[in-house]
Amino acid sequence: MKRDERARVWNYREMTIDHSDIETGIVGLGNIGQYHAERLVDLGVALVGGMDVAAEARTRFARRYDVDVYDDHRELYDTVDAVIITTPNKYHEEYAVDAFERDLDVLLEKPLGHSIDSAERIAEAAAASDGYAMVGFNNRFANTVRIVKNRIDQGTLGTISHIEANYVRRRGIPGRGSWFTRQHIAGGGALIDLGVHAIDLALYLLGYPEVTEVNGVARSEFGSSDEYAYLDMWADDAGPEGFDVDDSASAFIRCAGNRTISLEVAWATNRPATHEFVARGTDAAARFDLLEGDLSVYSASKVGPDHLEDTTIETRQNDTHTDEQRAFFDRILGTKDGGSTVEEALTVQRVIDAIYRSSEEGGTIEIDG
Repeated sequence: MKRDERARVWNYREMTIDHSDIETGIVGLGNIGQYHAERLVDLGVALVGGMDVAAEARTRFARRYDVDVYDDHRELYDTVDAVIITTPNKYHEEYAVDAFERDLDVLLEKPLGHSIDSAERIAEAAAASDGYAMVGFNNRFANTVRIVKNRIDQGTLGTISHIEANYVRRRGIPGRGSWFTRQHIAGGGALIDLGVHAIDLALYLLGYPEVTEVNGVARSEFGSSDEYAYLDMWADDAGPEGFDVDDSASAFIRCAGNRTISLEVAWATNRPATHEFVARGTDAAARFDLLEGDLSVYSASKVGPDHLEDTTIETRQNDTHTDEQRAFFDRILGTKDGGSTVEEALTVQRVIDAIYRSSEEGGTIEIDG
């Protein structure tokens, strides 16, 4: 069903419409593409097709979901209202720009692009399109994050001045030899893979202030070693040959109003894994584990004897990708606002680019607003 036809149906049905009116396709039919497909089915979205350059991926997807598959994304785009793009980073631009030029609604997996230049071209195409655009920062939709953001918005934590953002694996390179570990395809390593999530979430909790300067170091200490010891990978280990990306990064990010972010991300490092975020406010701080869902609030009071207060908050874990998709389709229907914007994703990309440049140049990089 095309956009003008959907608009007439939405106006008639108002809030009673379901997601099955939005004919949707997926570009990139690998693991993450199938992951999205499963959730589309659960949400009742009309999954009508998929595209991949690999014949095996197309055959597997067609058999599993009983939909048409294509080796040319333009043929898929002729049949859909919305598209989810899950390809390796280098190919985001081609598929996203073509979708925006057709005024399709686009959910683009993170990062925005494999380079700052590519990300800027995607942002320009999105701005000129009538299609709705959202970038896949699914961690915003975690129940713990929602609770923290709600408390920040209500002012119960006071003014948030600093975010400690950690996304560290002890041994978690996605697969040496896969596209994740190839600079020309991925655009980077742990920083562009995990760091995008951590940076977006930190800026989101701060209210996306202007970023003014960045100082950071990106390292490659484990992935290129013959002695890399690990328990498992997301893909087969092809060894160190060709590994040319970072496997960890540390950075300090300064924003307007002296708000700051300390960032630690790693695919591999000799320390326990941590996914801890701390939002430090003038009235209280919130600490949460991004993956486990643990959440505590810390404050102090002079009501009665001086004392410290530590509060543990329990909530249900939720499927963040499902809730991300729901927000995307609700936004298409005009029933709710929410989700990341391309402009925010471009800010994240600029921070990542600045960290890489800071590491290469050995100093602070100023970011123009």
